[in-house]
Amino acid sequence: MRLEEIRQALDLEVAAGEERLDTEVSSGYASDLLSDVLAHGLPGALWVTRQTHANIVAVALMKKLAGILLVHGEKPQEDTLLKAREEHVPVLCSQMPSFEVIGRMYGLGLGSGQVNAQTAQK
Repeated sequence: MRLEEIRQALDLEVAAGEERLDTEVSSGYASDLLSDVLAHGLPGALWVTRQTHANIVAVALMKKLAGILLVHGEKPQEDTLLKAREEHVPVLCSQMPSFEVIGRMYGLGLGSGQVNAQTAQK
């Protein structure tokens, strides 16, 4: 599923990365701990978080995430926007709480990808 399809389905605002909305999203990942995303986030995942600082862009790049989805009405800080635009990292925003966004993403057919990753490691 492409980011644009998720944006439309969830009525998300695009804060950065408009040019990358054709990016394929393979799964979702929800965490506010950068170390958790670094340890367990999978390439192609859409990261759901309330973090708004520039380090989220660095994590998204390191993990090759499809994008970042800020929830609870959070907006990226100005330096985050600048870095996201510079690095072409999509940042989307929602007024919905994490629980609702994650449920809707699951309803669209996105899973965590963790089961497939664990199976591939065996």
